Amino acid sequence: MQTEIRQFVVDNFLFGQQDRPLGNSDSFLESGVIDSTGVLELIAFLESRYGISIDDEELVPANLDSIDRVSGFVDRKLKMKGADVV
Repeated sequence: MQTEIRQFVVDNFLFGQQDRPLGNSDSFLESGVIDSTGVLELIAFLESRYGISIDDEELVPANLDSIDRVSGFVDRKLKMKGADVV
């Protein structure tokens, strides 16, 4: 999952610049990788790719401000979704 999220960020916000360092825990906002409009693009990608729904109250840096945070958040959402289906 981290690889897919990283690739989306590199392709859409770093315009394919693979050489720009982006650690898994680097803040998207602090490093200037993603702005508020970019967060909306990221959300659309996550909802489409992983079949999850992200509520307004979940749009916080704790969930969406680094590759680690995004992948952890999506993982939790997928586990909750699985629990809802059962």
